[in-house]
Formats: sequence, C-alpha cells, structure tokens
Amino acid sequence: MYTSPMSNMSHIPAASLAALIAGILILLVPRLLNYVVAVYLIVTGILGILHIGW
Repeated sequence: MYTSPMSNMSHIPAASLAALIAGILILLVPRLLNYVVAVYLIVTGILGILHIGW
C-alpha cells in the first residue's frame, strides 16, 4: 500500500518545524538573528538566576 509523503506531515516535531521557519526568516531578514539571540540569552539568564532548568 502506497502512502503519500504528505500523509506523514502531522508527525513532524514542533522543534524541527520551528527551527526551519526560524532559519528561513533569518535568511530573509538577517537583523532578526540579533533579536533571536538576544531573547534567547535573556530568557536563559533569567531561568538560570531562578534555577529553573529546561
């Protein structure tokens, strides 16, 4: 039985999809990378200070 590759689209992990979208946006708008890195560092720093692990 043949299954279409599109039938497996519901099984794509959210992190992979988010990484793909972020990568495309960063390629289209390089300045976006500065904001993404800044937000990541701020959130990681706050979580580190509050001792909340990922």
